[in-house]
Amino acid sequence: MEQKKLLTEVISRYKDQVDYLEIHLEDSNMMTIDVKKSKVESINTDFIYGGNVRTLSKGGWGFVVFKDLAELEEAVKKSILQAKLVGKEKSYWAKVEPIEFESKITFINDPRKVSLEEKVKLLKDYSSLVDEYDERIITSQAAYREKFMNTIFANSEGSYIKQEKTDIAMAIRVTAVKDGNTQTGALTKGTCTDFNVFLGLEDKIKKECQLALDLLEAPRIKGGKYLVILNSDLTGTFVHEAFGHTMEADHIVANPSMQEILKIGTSFGSEILNIYDSGIIDDLRGSYHYDDEGTPAEKTVLLKEGILVGHLHSRETAAKLDEKPTGSARAISYQYPPIPRMRNTSIEPGSATFEEMIKDVELGVFAVDSKGGKGGENFSFTAHHGYMIRNGEIAELVQGFTLAGNLFKTLKDIDMVGNKEEIENSFGGCGKGEQFPLPVTSGGPMIRIQNVTIGGE
Repeated sequence: MEQKKLLTEVISRYKDQVDYLEIHLEDSNMMTIDVKKSKVESINTDFIYGGNVRTLSKGGWGFVVFKDLAELEEAVKKSILQAKLVGKEKSYWAKVEPIEFESKITFINDPRKVSLEEKVKLLKDYSSLVDEYDERIITSQAAYREKFMNTIFANSEGSYIKQEKTDIAMAIRVTAVKDGNTQTGALTKGTCTDFNVFLGLEDKIKKECQLALDLLEAPRIKGGKYLVILNSDLTGTFVHEAFGHTMEADHIVANPSMQEILKIGTSFGSEILNIYDSGIIDDLRGSYHYDDEGTPAEKTVLLKEGILVGHLHSRETAAKLDEKPTGSARAISYQYPPIPRMRNTSIEPGSATFEEMIKDVELGVFAVDSKGGKGGENFSFTAHHGYMIRNGEIAELVQGFTLAGNLFKTLKDIDMVGNKEEIENSFGGCGKGEQFPLPVTSGGPMIRIQNVTIGGE
């Protein structure tokens, strides 16, 4: 209560000097464990406390970071000075109803109740399983990350929001080599509430080991244009990297030509295509109650039956484009100002079964799992592996390959959407500017795309 009183009193003293004022506080603790070839390489812990003040005056922003509450009032003064020196025009700031709110996480198996010794043993056991699988597997890596965060947000409109947040993830990676050919396998898991998701993964790890070995013998695909079916993981990569980043409205506001291209009501695909970004899906890493500007999280429909119906907004970008805020303003920590970011991004399921998607394909590719890539209007990303489709049937395994295309053409070339949506927590996160890794998820159903360019032999 004393903390709340301090923040509200400081805001009350200074809010009339600017158009808007907000204060963020963060209290976090993090731990990382890294194991390689069954040996612990590092264990790191970090405790973070700090905050920031952000002010808006005549369109200009002030942003000041502090490490101690004793510095708060001075930080407010500096932020106001910055905003006034920069601001020369009109402030754009969409209205959001003020709220007082506090959240606590309900854990199924709280990772804080699992000892460090147990976590280390689990990673070493998984790493040993990989090391002992086959002599062609030369490296195993096991990584664990956990972050527990308590945040406070208060602003000049009367909001006061306390949120408890967690982000926990694990990755087991396999590297196999034969005659200079290197292939990999990976199993990643994440959660916000349940350490149990990291238990009992032995069979799945063995499957990744065998896949890496099988890929050592698999041929490379011949480069060219193919009909391609993406599995759910690659669908998620496409919808996140190519489509989702394009819909983050700070880029749109800064580029008048993109405002015209991405105008609400524009057709980008067939009526079978529906894309959304949501912050309210239980236990997904990109979910929360309120964003870092005090806007409630929501499910934001971006594409409905092929028609563009939404963008991902902060309160400022929403006002500038005369749209409503979407609760998408996020910062990786108190050290950065919030910007429009994705949360959990996916394509809605359609009606096609996998059998229906392949039955009329004479020659195509089933692309499986993502190794990352480059997003934007002209995208490229890498499939971990794939299978040829020949005469309506799944055929031989092929090594990883790149897929490239133009976003807007590719959206129109999606001619079938699978009937099963999959979104899974994994390891890592999204990068934008200097803010990485921000917890997000992506996924969707399988999708079938005509005329995809594949790089290969």
